[in-house]
Amino acid sequence: MAKRLIDALLIVVATGIAITVALWVTPMQTVEAVGQTIRVGATSPTWSWSGPGQVDLFGQELPTTVDFSGPIRPRLELTDLQLTEQLTGLAGPDSDESTRSAAQSELTDALITGWRNYLILQVLIVAAITVLLLGAVAGWQRRSMRPSIAFVVVGALVAVTINIGAFVATALATSDELREIDSLASLVGAAPSATPAPRAAPAGEAGKVVVIGDSTAAGIGNPALADPTPEDTACERTSGSFAAALDRSTDWGVTNLACSSATIREGLLGDQERGGGQVPPQLARALEAAPGALIISVGANDVRWSQMIGLCATLPDCGGAASDAYFRQQLSAFTRDYLVLLTQLRSVPDPPTVIINQYYDPLSGDTDCVRDLGITAGKEEILRGWLQSMNTVLAEGARASSFQTAQPSFAGHGVCAKDPFVQSIDGAEPLHPTTAGGLAIALADQAALLESGFR
Repeated sequence: MAKRLIDALLIVVATGIAITVALWVTPMQTVEAVGQTIRVGATSPTWSWSGPGQVDLFGQELPTTVDFSGPIRPRLELTDLQLTEQLTGLAGPDSDESTRSAAQSELTDALITGWRNYLILQVLIVAAITVLLLGAVAGWQRRSMRPSIAFVVVGALVAVTINIGAFVATALATSDELREIDSLASLVGAAPSATPAPRAAPAGEAGKVVVIGDSTAAGIGNPALADPTPEDTACERTSGSFAAALDRSTDWGVTNLACSSATIREGLLGDQERGGGQVPPQLARALEAAPGALIISVGANDVRWSQMIGLCATLPDCGGAASDAYFRQQLSAFTRDYLVLLTQLRSVPDPPTVIINQYYDPLSGDTDCVRDLGITAGKEEILRGWLQSMNTVLAEGARASSFQTAQPSFAGHGVCAKDPFVQSIDGAEPLHPTTAGGLAIALADQAALLESGFR
C-alpha cells in the first residue's frame, strides 16, 4: 500500500511539473488571416475562472476585450500589418457586407485553428515530459522492465487526463469566444476612427511632403511664420518647425498640417478644438492633398509626456507603482489608437511613403540645471525608460506596417547644454525643440526619405 501511495504521489508531482513546463515551452502557432501574420499561444495560468486573454502589440502586452473561460486563455501576437484586400474589407466601415463578413470569418477561423493546434501540441508535450520524468524515476529506483513500463504508461495517461480535464476541456470553449472577435482592432478594444482615411485618395505627387502631428511638429515656441493663416496661429505653427526646416533645406514642397495638443483621436483621425474653432482631421486632409510622402509625429500628447515629466519632478517616488501604472495605462491606450491609425494608412490602396518620427531625449548630456527642479539622476533614468517605451511602440508599429522611422539625435544638446536643441525649462514651451532642434529632426527625416527612395 505504501508503495502505491508513493507511486501516486510521484505521478501527481510529475504531472504538475509536466503541465507547467509544457505551457512554458509549447511554441506559439503561426496562422495567416486576412493577409496578416498572427501567432497564437496561451497566457500563464491564473487562479481565476475567467478573464481576458492577451495581445502582444508593438511591444506592449494588452488585455483582450473578450473574456475567456478557464485558467488558460489565448495569447495573440500581431506581427505584421500588410496591405491586402481582406484587411481593407475588415477595417473599412464603408466596405460591402459580404466582403467584411468573409474577412471576419477568415480571421476567426484562423484564430480557432491556431488555438486548437496549440492545445494539441501542448497535450503531446505534457505526455512526453511525463514519460521522461517517470522513466528517470523508474531508472533511479532500479525497477525491472515490465513494472517500469506500467508505471510510466499509467503516469502518462494520468497526466494527459488531468491536463485535458483541468485545462484543455475548458480551453476548448475558447473557440466560441474567439468568434466574438470581428476585427484586428477589436482584439484590444481599439475604437474605430470618427473620420476614416479616404479610400480613393489621389495618387501621390513626386516631391510633395505633408507633415502631420503634434506641437513638436508644429514647432511651438519658435518664431512665428511670416504670413500665418488663422489655422497656423490656432495650431501654433512656427518658422522653427522641422517641416519649415525641411522645406528650406530641400526642393520638396512641404506642407505642415500639425497642430499643438493633437492626439491620434483628436487631431489626426478626428476633429480638434483649437482657438475657439474646429481643426479638421489631419490624416484625411493630408491624403486628399496627394503627398508623395507623409511624415507623422505623434504620441507625446497621447501618453501625456509633459505631465509625466512634471509628475516625476514633483513626486519623491517617481517610477513607483502608482506613477508607472499610470504611464503604462496611457501607453496602452496610445498603442490601441496607434493600431487604428496604422490600419487606416494600410487601408489606402496606394499609400504615400510614410515616415514615423520617434522622439528625442530632452535630457541628453549634462543635466545639472534640472536638479533644483527635483529631477535627480535616478529620475532621469526612469523618464528615459518611459520615453524608450513610447519609442518602441512607434518603431514596432512602423516595422509591422512596413513604414520607415526617423530617430533624431539630440546627443549633447539637451536642455542644460550650452547650445541646446530644446527650449529652456523656464521658457514658455519647455523641452520643445528650438529652431536648431527642428533642423536636427528635419535632417533625420530627410535621411529616412532618401533611404526609402523618395525623391
